[in-house]
Amino acid sequence: MAFVLCLLLLLVQLGGSVSEGQSAHKTILDLGYLPAGNYETNLHVDSGPIEILFRIVQAFLFVVQPNPFPEDLIRKAVQQRFELTKTDYQKIAHYEIGFIVLAGLGLLFVVLLPLVGLCFCMCRCCNNCGGEMHQRQKKNGDCRRRGFATSLFVVSLIMSIGVFCAFATNQNLTTQVQGMRPLIKSNFKDLRTLLTDTPEQIDYLVSQFDTPKNQALLDLDNIGPLLGGRVRDRLGKRVLPALDAVLTMAGVIRETREALENVSASMEILQEGSNRLSANLTNAKENLNNTLNDAACSEAQAASTCNAVRNSLNQLSINANFSRLPPVTSQLAKVSEVLKIDLASLVQKGYAAFNDTPNLVQNQTKNIVSDVKSVLDSIGTNITVVVKTLPIQKTITDFIIYLTQSETYIEDHFALVEQYDFYRWLSCLIACCLLILILVFYYLGLLCGACGYNKHKTPTNRGCVSNTGGNFLMAGVGFSFLFSWALMIIVVSTFVLGGNVEKLVCEPFKDKTIFQVLDTPYLFSEQWKNYLSGLLFKNPDVNLTFEQVYSDCKKNKGIYTSLQLDKFYNISKFLTISQYTQDLTVQFESIKINLSNVVLLDEVGKENLLNFSFSGIDGIDFAAYLAEVNKSITKVDLLSFANDLEARAEQLPKGALENALKGHASNIRMIHRQRVIPMEQEMSTLNQSIRLLQKTATELTVKVSQVITTVEGAQFLINNNASSIIIEETKKYMNMIIDYFEQYIQWVKDSIAMDVAACKPLANIIDTAVEIFLCSYITNSVNAFWFGLGGATIFLVPAIIFAVKLSKYYRRMDSEDVYDEAMEQW
Repeated sequence: MAFVLCLLLLLVQLGGSVSEGQSAHKTILDLGYLPAGNYETNLHVDSGPIEILFRIVQAFLFVVQPNPFPEDLIRKAVQQRFELTKTDYQKIAHYEIGFIVLAGLGLLFVVLLPLVGLCFCMCRCCNNCGGEMHQRQKKNGDCRRRGFATSLFVVSLIMSIGVFCAFATNQNLTTQVQGMRPLIKSNFKDLRTLLTDTPEQIDYLVSQFDTPKNQALLDLDNIGPLLGGRVRDRLGKRVLPALDAVLTMAGVIRETREALENVSASMEILQEGSNRLSANLTNAKENLNNTLNDAACSEAQAASTCNAVRNSLNQLSINANFSRLPPVTSQLAKVSEVLKIDLASLVQKGYAAFNDTPNLVQNQTKNIVSDVKSVLDSIGTNITVVVKTLPIQKTITDFIIYLTQSETYIEDHFALVEQYDFYRWLSCLIACCLLILILVFYYLGLLCGACGYNKHKTPTNRGCVSNTGGNFLMAGVGFSFLFSWALMIIVVSTFVLGGNVEKLVCEPFKDKTIFQVLDTPYLFSEQWKNYLSGLLFKNPDVNLTFEQVYSDCKKNKGIYTSLQLDKFYNISKFLTISQYTQDLTVQFESIKINLSNVVLLDEVGKENLLNFSFSGIDGIDFAAYLAEVNKSITKVDLLSFANDLEARAEQLPKGALENALKGHASNIRMIHRQRVIPMEQEMSTLNQSIRLLQKTATELTVKVSQVITTVEGAQFLINNNASSIIIEETKKYMNMIIDYFEQYIQWVKDSIAMDVAACKPLANIIDTAVEIFLCSYITNSVNAFWFGLGGATIFLVPAIIFAVKLSKYYRRMDSEDVYDEAMEQW
């Protein structure tokens, strides 16, 4: 019990109460596997072919005793200290009726067979009962002789099988007893392994405290990334979108300046291009007009064509007028002034300051981390001190001494067991040899009689060999009468003993019915409801049963679970580590993290944003710009005009006028290619830039105000409301640290419940003593012995009858019946 108490105290030290709460980021600790001893005891019984005989005997016993296990009768007998009433004896007799009947028949055999033999001998001495050496001739004499010989041979074979079974089981029992020594040693070795491994298992449980401790220390060393990172992530849900908005606005400012620059450059190019195009078109009109004034146009064939061309000359002029558009010079200057301050750089500083939160936490919690580490060190030191004060080693040593003494005692007396087993083996062997002697006489009688018999000789003239066979048969009969009663006494005694052990011990043990009887309340004591808990712990009120303990040990559970030690000892009253948890809580609650130095965007950045909103881009006349860029550059498509002109020239007679008009068409195409196409490309650029500026200028003041408001809200959160987030995340971080020890404590509890001091060797001892030694080795062998020996002994009766009858046909007679020839022929 001292050993059990040591285990309990250690469990208490390791398993105190822990604060509630779970870590948001749970880390599963690898605590390894508890070192477990290798138990060598093998309870498997391989009886070999003789197992078939054991099964036959068990089936025979079921026929003899089919009644169920008498639980109520046994309970009543034990509770009344075997002071039974007449009714109880009647119940016992009813239960044992099969054994009683067969035992009675056996005793009747023991009494009657010697008396019958005595009377038979006296009768033969008076020349009766076949004692007269005279044989009457019968016509079926040969048939009767063969029938008696065959019957005796068959009965002898059956007896031989029974003797063989008895001899085999007798030798099997001796072999099994001799093999018990290694099994006993392996059981003691397993017990010694249990005792020696338990301190190692306890040391391992204690040593594994370093696993959660080291993980906690690692997390404490990384409190910045862990706790600070979580605080940053929580705040980042508000802060990062605000900084991203400012950074986006910085990009918008750059894009705005680029768009303004593109507008300014495009306007300059378009205005210059318009002037050149206007001059080219004017020159082209003048030249074309001069050609149309030629005398050739006065001719009737060319007059209509020339008039048509002359009427279309007004279309050769510029349609878009870019000189009327207002310049964006002032807006460009203001935006350029805004960009002198690198807003993106200011935002990156805000990012850097916010992302530096883990370092701030790391630096501001150095003292507290040191205090928490001291608390963890004190827990480990306290556990080590408590374990060293427990008398575990002394208790183990005492048990080992007791175990060694028990093993020595069994070893010293095992030779005596073997000696007694030798006497038993010799006695059973003598019993078998008696039957073998009788069988030898019968077999010799059959052999000599069959070989020496001559049907042509008369009974008075039978040969010596035949006469010897008959004498052997009668000798077998004599020894049968002489020894049968002793053999039957052996059979009856072993049958009653072995059969009842099988039915009252072995079978109930296999189906655990016997445990239900042992677990009956108040069975062994009127004051103890539960005998086992009262015997072990002087507390009979706890429902600790033999069946439960045996089953748990069979499953190799720990002693703590098997003996329900949690119900006998209140582990929380011995020691608790809740004070250390409270210390940890106090230390973590004292954490104060100041994030006031984190500035997301300073006043310069905010003023820069306001200046951009006041840059005047929202005052640009976007409608005028879009109206001009959506116009065509010329009133008519110059390529279409040139094609029409060339087509009209084709209508003219071949000559100088036709060629001149075609030359003017080519010149117009060249103007389109050199002047119009570049201007169209520049108008596309201007269109894109104007539309971008229009999009940016839409509610620009509102957008900038929203960005500034968002940044100021995030800054207010950091400066004023971050404390609540820090408290929440600190609690989660603390729970994560404590969760390591919760895992460790749960692992310790599970290990002590299932693995520490696993009690399978205790169940193995019970199985070895009852199931293996008593039932499989002794009871099965004893039952098979009386089954074989009893069968052979019972068949002595028909063997005697057949042998007496058969001997008359083999022995030489003193006289015989005389028949004449006619009769013989008949």
